[in-house]
Amino acid sequence: MAENDYYKILGVPRNATADQIKSAYRKLAKKYHPDRNPNDQNAERRFKEVQQAYDVLSDPQKRQAYDQFGPAGIGAGSPFGGWRSGSSGERVYTWKSGGGPDIPFENLEDLFNIFSGGGSAPRGSSIFEEFFTRSGSQQRAASHAQPPKNKDIESTVTLPFEQAINGTQIELSIKPAGGRGSAKTISVKIPAGVADGQRIRIRGKGQPGTPPGDLYIVCKVKPHNYFRRMGNDIYLDLPISIREAVLGAKIEIPTLEGKTMLTVPPGTAGGTKLRLKNRGVKPAGKKSRGHQYAVIRIVPPSQPSTRQQEVMRQWAETADDSPRKDINW
Repeated sequence: MAENDYYKILGVPRNATADQIKSAYRKLAKKYHPDRNPNDQNAERRFKEVQQAYDVLSDPQKRQAYDQFGPAGIGAGSPFGGWRSGSSGERVYTWKSGGGPDIPFENLEDLFNIFSGGGSAPRGSSIFEEFFTRSGSQQRAASHAQPPKNKDIESTVTLPFEQAINGTQIELSIKPAGGRGSAKTISVKIPAGVADGQRIRIRGKGQPGTPPGDLYIVCKVKPHNYFRRMGNDIYLDLPISIREAVLGAKIEIPTLEGKTMLTVPPGTAGGTKLRLKNRGVKPAGKKSRGHQYAVIRIVPPSQPSTRQQEVMRQWAETADDSPRKDINW
């Protein structure tokens, strides 16, 4: 080390108080911190000197030994540190980071706790943490760092409308992390009633580990040709003629379970929703199921015949049923 006068390094007098030493240290540590001076070897060296000076002068016993005997009084010649008597008579161990500042621990258990992540860090842990953070252009990592979190896998599958409603079994090919190794094929059960965008969690089927990660399946449901799903209800647009709307009719319509007959009452208006109870979606694990609704769409003839036009004119002469009569436009 180029400069062994710790007071001079921190820029404080030899009779400086603990607060003055701490304040000077914070200012200089901020100034020379490697994150603020990337690739500046001189700043890195100054930062280490400031750390070492503060470690000695902030410790009353180390400072007293330093004032009396200089660097030799604090064991500066030992690359591994040592121990001294603590305030209550116990041994206080020190550890050196390859010629860097001593880091004090009240006992060996404290040292073990710091490495294993347990307990609370004693004074000087900031120096320990700095040793294991980026210094200059290098990235140092603690050998006892926490293991990375288990990686979950997310896979998107596209399902036909009927399979999403009724449930199905699919085969998935799962690639290992990083693309190394061969893919594995697993069989996955898709429960009945899954909705578009719904995520299904399969425990333990993600990346291997202790414990292994989970597999998340995102379900994309293809639109149906004529069914629409809203929640657990199914909607079907039902086109009917003017005659059927006026006189009523029995019409065969599709449902999720096959075809059934639906009664259209006389005088049914366009937009009316006729309900088929309990003909909707029944999600897995649910006791109740939704309903199916037939939404009436009245379709006039595109090319009415002469006879049809005559009948409608006769109707208009005898009827006074304008649907706009009660609208206050």
